[in-house]
Amino acid sequence: MESWMPFFVAVTALAVVLQAAMMAAIYFSIRNLSKQIQEATSEIRSRVAPILGRIQVMVEEVHPQISSMVADAAHITQLARTQVQNADRVVAEAIERLRLQVAHADHIVTGAMETVEEAGATMRRTVLGPVQSLTAIVRGVQSGLEFFRNNRRRSRAEGARGPMETQDESLFI
Repeated sequence: MESWMPFFVAVTALAVVLQAAMMAAIYFSIRNLSKQIQEATSEIRSRVAPILGRIQVMVEEVHPQISSMVADAAHITQLARTQVQNADRVVAEAIERLRLQVAHADHIVTGAMETVEEAGATMRRTVLGPVQSLTAIVRGVQSGLEFFRNNRRRSRAEGARGPMETQDESLFI
């Protein structure tokens, strides 16, 4: 076993040296990558800085206009709200007036209809009652005249036919 010990020590030393070399390689590659990142960042800053400056200037120039537009929009919204409230009030008043006018017109029409019905009933009683009585009298007179005419015709027919035939006819059913 003693003979294996130098071998394991040598393998361990070799592993430590390999790890050190790998760490050094990682360090140098990270250092190179860091330099490349810094260069890229510097280049991006140099390109973006003027753009950001122009954007900042534009925002500063446009800011009062945007603020004015927002204030105007708020004012327009307030005016629109006020006008809608006024229109709502006017429409509500007009609807209420219309409702009252319709109720008044309904009352007038109802009164007029009742008056017309009463006038019709009165007319029926005062005009149609006597007319019906007169019609009944006229019909009675007509019936009486018809009766007399028929009797006169019968008596003439009896005179021409004879009394026997008239008697037979009156018994015939």
